[in-house]
Amino acid sequence: MHIRFIGIIGLIILIIGMGYILLTTTERNRTAVQAVKGPVAGQDAGFASIEQVTHWPMFRGGPSLSGVAAGNLPDRLELYWRFKTKDPITSSAAIADGMVYIGSEDGNVYAIDLMNGEEIWSFQTGDSIEASPCVLNGSVFIGSSDSFLYALDASDGALQWKYETGAKILGSANWVRFAESDGFRVLVGSYDNILHCVDTSTGKLVWSYETGSYINGAPAVAENGIAFGGCDAILHIVSKADGKKIAAIETSAYIAGSAAVFDRYAYAANYEGQIICADMLTGSVVWENSDRKSPIFSSPAVNDTYVVFGSRDKRVHCVRREDGSQVWTFLTRGQVDSSPVICGDKVIVGSDDGRLYMLALADGDEIWSYEIGESVTSSPAISGNTVVVGSYDGVLYAFGPKR
Repeated sequence: MHIRFIGIIGLIILIIGMGYILLTTTERNRTAVQAVKGPVAGQDAGFASIEQVTHWPMFRGGPSLSGVAAGNLPDRLELYWRFKTKDPITSSAAIADGMVYIGSEDGNVYAIDLMNGEEIWSFQTGDSIEASPCVLNGSVFIGSSDSFLYALDASDGALQWKYETGAKILGSANWVRFAESDGFRVLVGSYDNILHCVDTSTGKLVWSYETGSYINGAPAVAENGIAFGGCDAILHIVSKADGKKIAAIETSAYIAGSAAVFDRYAYAANYEGQIICADMLTGSVVWENSDRKSPIFSSPAVNDTYVVFGSRDKRVHCVRREDGSQVWTFLTRGQVDSSPVICGDKVIVGSDDGRLYMLALADGDEIWSYEIGESVTSSPAISGNTVVVGSYDGVLYAFGPKR
């Protein structure tokens, strides 16, 4: 009797154990099925803590558009998750408060959980989206090819207001605050040739600045002004307070990408392969480098020593910030319209050859790459130890340290 009782107990334990295994296996299989639109490696996929991966709130990381991320990355990354949209992603991601925000050419703005790649909400605009989102004070500001600048609630995607420009918006929004007594303002350029400054609370125009042609890139904000280029081949410097012209610096061809600012200097590249450094206070060109003749659509990344940018000559270039002299070039197999990001001693950048590259900042040597397969014109967003980038295959990818 005693032996039979022990046998029954053992059988019950065995059944419970098998049920647990079955439940666990089912959950793992469910996760695997979500691999395209959801987690590949979930919350324990290398995220040490949410604090490490919460902040890259806009294109190029911040108002200066410097393209420099805090911290360091390991020499190898692995894929954490993929999120599928319906059309190509040329927009670049913003990361804030554990959420990833991205636009797609399917016309949607998506909010995605950074930890597992699952959709939180989406918002449909009237046309494709190439612009990148800007997250500020609980709102997401993003332009669309339908000519509207949208303000959405960052938590649920509810429309707060929309502001109409005269043509499509392809460049990313930025923000500015001239004085503490002023409210926050959002800046966006449009194919109506105008830089618009809009009140973030009301969606009403504060000031505007008209140029001679399309504005394709984002405006960069510095202590002493706003710098942006356009298809009129001019690097414009305007006042933060009222948008009045400070300087108009002529270049040799139209400027398709965004400028970056460091201290009092603005750095911009153009369609003829020229990159310049301009003094925003004097309106003069400090140096210019025209070593290449291929168009540059990439926006430069600038730290205290280097300026790094991509080119349609299939190369990533690095020059010295002080004088523009060449330091190194790295040859990919396709055009490089993706804007590189400097993170510690490394550079992360995509290429039309379908790869995401990690390069050594000192000499441009390849450290690691990942073959996505389709063109990567989206620019990486880096926050903590996580890299997020979109591709022409319509998928947003998240990478992190190898487990």
